[in-house]
This record gives sequence, structure tokens and C-alpha cells, in this order.
Amino acid sequence: MKILVPVKRAIDYKVTIRVKPDGSGVDTDNVKMSMNPFDEIAVEQAVRLKEAGQASEVVVVSIGSPKAEDTIRTAMAIGADRGMLLTHDTAVEPLAVAKLLVKLVEEEQPGLVILGKQAIDNDANQTGQMLSALLGWGQATSAAELVVDGDSATVTSEIDGGLQKLRLTLPAIVTTELGLNQPRNATLPNVIKAKKKPLDVREASSLGVDLDPRLKVTKVTEPPARKSGIQVNSVEELVAKLRDEAQVL
Repeated sequence: MKILVPVKRAIDYKVTIRVKPDGSGVDTDNVKMSMNPFDEIAVEQAVRLKEAGQASEVVVVSIGSPKAEDTIRTAMAIGADRGMLLTHDTAVEPLAVAKLLVKLVEEEQPGLVILGKQAIDNDANQTGQMLSALLGWGQATSAAELVVDGDSATVTSEIDGGLQKLRLTLPAIVTTELGLNQPRNATLPNVIKAKKKPLDVREASSLGVDLDPRLKVTKVTEPPARKSGIQVNSVEELVAKLRDEAQVL
């Protein structure tokens, strides 16, 4: 079984986000970028399935700037076998990403697509679900556990109020939650090996998908500054402040 893993280059999760002075978006100049953490978990899970003999090949794909090659190389240093980069000058919306992935699924014929449930830059949480709908494949989102058994997969998903266990017939789509695994660090020997692994680079437009944006960002603003906390001397005073000042009771 082949596993396809889409990965995204995003602002590193440790970086403090800054909004551009004109409010047109987030400032990415001279900002550290890295693999989206949810996608890193997806890569780790795919590699573990291969190491367990349940997958024959792990293929990673990224869509966006040519600089995303570094992200793909990182995934290959973790253990992916080869990579594909679909270059595009501007941001690609989730629906367009899903349509591009459909084209790649038709080419690669994977038995499983594993991707992060969301990207930390836009928090859209849409691509996996859209891909499932376009392909007509079963899906399990927010996977906290994934077990592959022959032509099926059992996924434990995190839902509001608890866990849900689903059994999927492969091929299928699985999106990953943070608790699924702990991604390994890419060792120096594997980083060197990753530089020699095959990487197919082509323009995203070559797949015949409409990449024109359907959404327009009108304004981006900083979140309101949080007020400093206060101390109260009794439960009665706390209740009074919550009722009269915060007006949450």
C-alpha cells in the first residue's frame, strides 16, 4: 500500500505572529518557517506504518512556494521515500488544494491519504474533508489512534465530549490530531540521505485546476490586549465582579 501525505510550509509555531502595518495580512518577512505540526504528525504516522510492514511507500507532496522544498526534504529525512512539489506564487485555498490532491491521487493511486487536520496559519480544517467528498472516499478526522488491518483501518477520533471509533474501508482519508504520536527528530545522516531522494517539481497550474482565489481578506488585526488579572478576597467578591463587571453571570 502506498501512502500519500500532503504537507504545508507554515510559520514556525514558536514564532510570535506580527500583523502587517496596513492590516493586509501576517508579516512573513525574515520569519522562520517550518512544517505544519499537524502534517509532521501525519508524516510520522505514515513512516511508522511503513516500518511496520503495512505500507510499501510514503510519498509527500507540498503546494506553494519553491521554498517548500525544504519542508519536503524534512519529511524525507523523517522517513518518506520521495516528494512532489507543486509550485504556485500565491496562497492556494483549501478547495483548490483538495482538487490538486485529487489529480495526484489519480496519478499515484495511494491506499491511504494522511494529512494534518488543519494548518496553524489559517486553521481552516477543510482540506481533508473536501478531498474525501471529491474522491468519494471514507474519512476519519482528528485521529488520535490509527490501526491498519489489511484493506481496512480503525481510527479513534477526538470529538466533542469524548472519543469515536470508526472503521474505514481503504482507500480512505485520515486527518491527524496532536495526540496521535510524537514525531521523531530528523538525524543528520537521514538529512543527508534526504537530499538524494527523488523530488518531482512542477507548476501547480499544469494539473488543470482553477487556482483563482474565491475568498478575499479584507482586514487582519491583532487580538485585543488582555487586561491584567486582579485578586479578590472572597467568593462573594468574585461572584459580584463576574456578574457586575464581566457580565458573564
